[in-house]
Amino acid sequence: MAIIHQATLTPSKAETLATWLSAQPWFGGTAEVTVPVAAYRFDDPAGEVGMEAFFVEVGGRTVHVPVTYRGAPLPGGDEWLVGTMEHSVLGTRWVYDAVGDPVYRAELTRVVREGGTHVRLMVETPDGPVEREPTAFVRGSGSGSAAGQEGEPEIVVVRFPSADAVVPSEHTLTGTWTGQDEPAVLAYLV
Repeated sequence: MAIIHQATLTPSKAETLATWLSAQPWFGGTAEVTVPVAAYRFDDPAGEVGMEAFFVEVGGRTVHVPVTYRGAPLPGGDEWLVGTMEHSVLGTRWVYDAVGDPVYRAELTRVVREGGTHVRLMVETPDGPVEREPTAFVRGSGSGSAAGQEGEPEIVVVRFPSADAVVPSEHTLTGTWTGQDEPAVLAYLV
């Protein structure tokens, strides 16, 4: 379960993502404005690293951007740094492209192998936590058990998801969100 604080973020998530996307060679353009379409979250079993994946609309394209939030820099993670944000409840947060974060990689692998899903979202309010409806629904293709699946696979995150994408693996994470009713492949294991 992901706990979401009612907080002010400076810069905002959208601003942080737009700046970072514009600098990515795979993006191929400028992301002056990113319009969040949906998002999903995974949980860190240790409770230290926040994991959130966004679907943002930029120039008529939907982009899949998973990130992690950390309370301190990721050792050796400079190449994956998206930026830093000031969180009015949690303080400085280091935001990373989740592809380079070992906590995200392990959780994505588990979700795919075990047929897992996104986590429940709970928003902190003055009256206590309130469940929030997810805006994206994701599911791994696995059978519900990771038995016999040893080792760390190669992980591919699909940055521009579509329902008709052909991927070279049956071990996938697929998702739906408003405007995307057919499951689209979001990541796969090789």
